[in-house]
Amino acid sequence: MGRSDEELVEACQAGEASAFDVLVGRWEDRIRGAAYRFLGSEEEARDVAQEAFLKAYRALGGFKREARFSSWLYQIATNLCRDRLRRRRTRPAVSLEELEETGPVIVETRPGAHELLLQRDLAHAVRRAVHALSEEQREVVILKEYQGLTFLEIAQSLDLPVSTVKTRLYRGLGQLRLRLEREGVRGAAPLPAPAP
Repeated sequence: MGRSDEELVEACQAGEASAFDVLVGRWEDRIRGAAYRFLGSEEEARDVAQEAFLKAYRALGGFKREARFSSWLYQIATNLCRDRLRRRRTRPAVSLEELEETGPVIVETRPGAHELLLQRDLAHAVRRAVHALSEEQREVVILKEYQGLTFLEIAQSLDLPVSTVKTRLYRGLGQLRLRLEREGVRGAAPLPAPAP
């Protein structure tokens, strides 16, 4: 069995540079995926992932194990995405046509052209709805629903109380549901009851 993130961090701090390569291999796709969901650009997502790992490597000597390595890394990447989004506000927004698809749709039977169009339209509607959320809600929704982080990991990544993370998530999901219903998407899932 491979070493844990924490063991790899300790090895890096002790001078074993190859241990960081293992961390990059373990987390690169997830960090790039999160950045893509924030920014909507594969090229920018690659740049953010590279920059996040570079910043993490440079700061690894001072990393304290108060949070998990993954939460710390997501925090770095999220901050880089925030910076890029702030810089974008002075430039025209990316059009939806410029956004790439989220990936192939995997189904057991071959869907017809009509089904593929419906799936593509749904993906576009969800993407538009997510990008219409406030920055704070969008960050939490992406980290929870797309990246699968726990409430605690998100709280650590964004330096927020868990209660704030939960509030932003549930409000964001509510906004998503309302927007999708307004766009005619039927069967938008009801929100789960807030956790105590």
